[in-house]
Amino acid sequence: MRLTEALLRHARTLRYEDLAPEAVAATRTFVMDSLAVGLSGSGPQVPLTAAVRDSVAAYGSGRGARAWVTGEMLPAASAAMLNGYQIHNQEFDCVHMPAVVHPMAVIMASLVAAAERRAHIDGAASDGRALVAALNVAVDVATLLGISARAPMRFFRPAMCGALGAALGIAHLHGADEALQRRMLGLTYSHLSGTMQAHVEGSPTLALQVALNARAVLSCWELARNGFPAPREVLEGPFGYLPLIEGGFDTGPALAKLAAREAQILDVSHKVFPTGGAAHAAQDMLMELRQQHALGLDDVASVALQAPPLVRRLVGRPYVGGMETSYARLCLPFLLGTVLLDGRVGLSAYTADRLADPRLAAFAGNVILVPNDCEDPNALVPQSMVLTLRDGRVLRGHRDAAIGSPQRPLSRAQQLEKFHHCLDHAARPFDAARRASLISHFDQLQDIDDVRRLVDLLIVETP
Repeated sequence: MRLTEALLRHARTLRYEDLAPEAVAATRTFVMDSLAVGLSGSGPQVPLTAAVRDSVAAYGSGRGARAWVTGEMLPAASAAMLNGYQIHNQEFDCVHMPAVVHPMAVIMASLVAAAERRAHIDGAASDGRALVAALNVAVDVATLLGISARAPMRFFRPAMCGALGAALGIAHLHGADEALQRRMLGLTYSHLSGTMQAHVEGSPTLALQVALNARAVLSCWELARNGFPAPREVLEGPFGYLPLIEGGFDTGPALAKLAAREAQILDVSHKVFPTGGAAHAAQDMLMELRQQHALGLDDVASVALQAPPLVRRLVGRPYVGGMETSYARLCLPFLLGTVLLDGRVGLSAYTADRLADPRLAAFAGNVILVPNDCEDPNALVPQSMVLTLRDGRVLRGHRDAAIGSPQRPLSRAQQLEKFHHCLDHAARPFDAARRASLISHFDQLQDIDDVRRLVDLLIVETP
């Protein structure tokens, strides 16, 4: 069976009852994580969110879905665009490392908007079990496409794979048959956008590419459900996603995982720091060495990091004076210098003063990134660090798995610490009662009778 037909069948037949308890638990965990990150993405530390909000307002009004935090009622496609931008605009949303896909940015924004739209316009509420099942379909599709890739990324996989996953997730939410599934997948493929040029430049357009694909998915659903025809061979055809967008590919591992019904949500990693995921292992090592040896920025003569080639491509960019926040999040010298100054990189690390800090500019030249023996184009680990101190001592670190990964998962306390850190940076204050209610809803996600009740708690009215 080709991957196209296998994914369509998986999306058509998976039911909530098929999911193992650990998959349901992981889905609850990463719904909480993704929505918390989406709330923080509304805050003043991300001023471009206002530009996206103003832009979607100009696209027209409608009773489809709501903007998180501020609560504007928008057409579903516009709500998905704004909320998707808020999820990804701080590089803090979860990631599926083997696929190199942020699986919940496009998907979470699109499916929640679709569920609201279905209730408001079609009069059919989507409950928690329906959302959990649809999210698993979407995450499986997005990540299995990602792990099938065998060439370095040229297009922005989180946006594109996320959209293709969300397409079949929305189809699942609506009980679509195979014909409607194929139209939805084909139309969404025809609407994909986003290249790695924004990543290379460290442009805030990177997060906008997630937002644009979230909008595209909702737009394509309207076309698909109204019968508009679409290309059929969108994954393996001569100009399909895998040969055209990814280049080299091998669908064998993905087909094996589908046959075994392996839930890909179990391979999703938390982002512990609001930075590129490729820099997480290095930050974790340096944090540990700093704490063990009471180090400061002035104590370190050089940092040498051995890592797979993809790490250099994603975060091995040089320090640039006057860089934008979006660039700094992907700049390893800035991030490691910030760890030595502050102890860790948090949401408040990207102030104008810190971005222009001459101490970090001077330190940046002391960071060396060299390739290790790993040849996997999708690998972010293993990583090894050699820290040379000014007093002549040499300290070493090594990571075979990044913090927050399934191999080194966050504790419940650490998950809640991130949740509250995110809500502390939202555009409007979330009081203790609302936070407690949100956590309760996340913990009982499968039992919610209407997804709109969860969205109600994501909105804070102005006094």
